[in-house]
Amino acid sequence: MKKFFFLSLLVAACVPVTNEDIITAIHESQFTKADSLIKHYLCQNDLPILEQLEWHFQIDRMQRIRSDFSATDSTVLLFLKNYYTEEELTSEQLLEWEESNALEWMMIDGEKRYFNNAARNLFRIDPLARKRWEAVNGNQPDSLNRFLAKNLPGVVTAAKWQYRYRNTVNPVNMEVTYTLTVKPDAVPEGEVIRAWLPLPRTDIPRQTNFKLGSTCQPDYIVAPEHFDHKTIYMEQKAVAGEPTVFTYSFSYTAYAQWFDVNPDKLQPYNTQSELYQTYTAQRAPHILFSERIQQLCKEVVGDEQNPYLKVKKIYEWIDQNFPWASAREYSTLANIPEYVLDNRHGDCGQVSLLFITMARCAGVPAKWQSGFMMHPGNKNLHDWAEVYYEGIGWVPVDQSFGRMLLAQDDEVYWFFTKGIDAYHLVVNQDISQPLYPAKTWPRSETVDFQRGEVEWRGGNLYFGDWRYRMDISYK
Repeated sequence: MKKFFFLSLLVAACVPVTNEDIITAIHESQFTKADSLIKHYLCQNDLPILEQLEWHFQIDRMQRIRSDFSATDSTVLLFLKNYYTEEELTSEQLLEWEESNALEWMMIDGEKRYFNNAARNLFRIDPLARKRWEAVNGNQPDSLNRFLAKNLPGVVTAAKWQYRYRNTVNPVNMEVTYTLTVKPDAVPEGEVIRAWLPLPRTDIPRQTNFKLGSTCQPDYIVAPEHFDHKTIYMEQKAVAGEPTVFTYSFSYTAYAQWFDVNPDKLQPYNTQSELYQTYTAQRAPHILFSERIQQLCKEVVGDEQNPYLKVKKIYEWIDQNFPWASAREYSTLANIPEYVLDNRHGDCGQVSLLFITMARCAGVPAKWQSGFMMHPGNKNLHDWAEVYYEGIGWVPVDQSFGRMLLAQDDEVYWFFTKGIDAYHLVVNQDISQPLYPAKTWPRSETVDFQRGEVEWRGGNLYFGDWRYRMDISYK
């Protein structure tokens, strides 16, 4: 029997593996099979280094999906039983939630696995489940909405008063210490760990007075401003049994920005300009005008020709139909806007990419911007967009923050269609751009750059191998 077993392995190893075999296994979520096929394929072929890295990334990607979808039905039911009786949690009810994608799951290697935050997300996505959550926990505005309700009217007032001179107002001074800690023995002793960490951009009017303070390493590299992902790069050697800590501090002044956009005074676009052509174009893999996107644009925008009113229509439609919910890692998604449409929810970056795609499809130049939200008590990763109006320039649009439902007037209600508060730290001006210096291994985050990126000569270090911390003081 043992001889037959090893002979079978030898024969299997000699059977040629094709791209189609691997792609089929991945598409069917047969990840263990696909992993084995990729390794055989790499052994059987003398591939260029970039193609080898791409296949290694596919192995990483499958592992990332496994990590995102590690919850079992018993884990999900345990959470749901806090809000539903056993009689209510019937197989029919669970199937209804699954078929509507309110309870996110997938089959992996023939076994059903739920997204780690699927149970909590259910109460964000499904309207009836949301009511059940509110009945148990109450429905008080969160601290961020309360903060914005107090902050934004002052921004609008100040911007109106100073609009003839500038539209950056109400500055806030911040001092930040950023720390990235690699777990002990994540790499062998003596190996060099390479780390890219976020820095504020200094090429936009609402971020000024940037000063880099202390750094844990005397030798570091700050990315030139023309790189769309702004980083500080450092290296350290790993010490056995000890964490590897990268830390630095900086200070800067941030301004709020609000534009008094009058739809009747907007100038027509120069559709032949390089800017217009660039920022109304498709860009694979995430900004694509699929038939569904084109049809939705027709339904949402209709016959509207005014660019700001187009933006409002798209913004309101997304805000009404796609609630915020905890997100899968972006590197595991083939097309993020289509994922939002399929699953009826999205986090800040996901709905922003849907907004950017629909705006471009509707003929409004739009682009990505991201970094952190620095609001007191609410610091987090954050993504948003900007749209371009002829005669005005680039105007911030935060799709995820949505309409300000606590607003007392129309301008504050629509604030985030034409403005941004001072607590948005800008690190990135685009998606999926190169780091400086160049990163060798595929990134942990292939779309955005916020938490950082870490690698050594043996490979990329994924998020589970390290953690980050941001400490903020307001001056």
